[in-house]
Amino acid sequence: MTAYADLATAVLALHALFIVWVALGAFWTRGRKWLTGLHLASLAWGVVIELAPWPCPLTLLEQDLDARAGEAAYRGAFLLHYLQAFVYPNLSDREIITGAVAVCVLNFGVYAYRAVAPARAAQRQSTD
Repeated sequence: MTAYADLATAVLALHALFIVWVALGAFWTRGRKWLTGLHLASLAWGVVIELAPWPCPLTLLEQDLDARAGEAAYRGAFLLHYLQAFVYPNLSDREIITGAVAVCVLNFGVYAYRAVAPARAAQRQSTD
């Protein structure tokens, strides 16, 4: 394996970890304002990059490193390439993107719930 191939593998791992962070980060942010802010920004980035017409910079970097290593770089989006190939081979690109955006929206919903829950609890206590 060349150094470029090793770097491409590292970028692949980083990219996968970022997707896990975007999908599940709300579980780790409760009570940590700085981490919540970072996750909200990551969610926004995830939605934008899925819906926008441009590719993710990590995808471009991984593809470039693969090409420099002499390997055939995949074309298209990271999420579509890996999820479609390994997890959801019978779903269309649109279905995978819709699912990814839905996961981000669900995370935003968790934050919205967390924002209003203390006020609701206080309201319930004041009426008791």
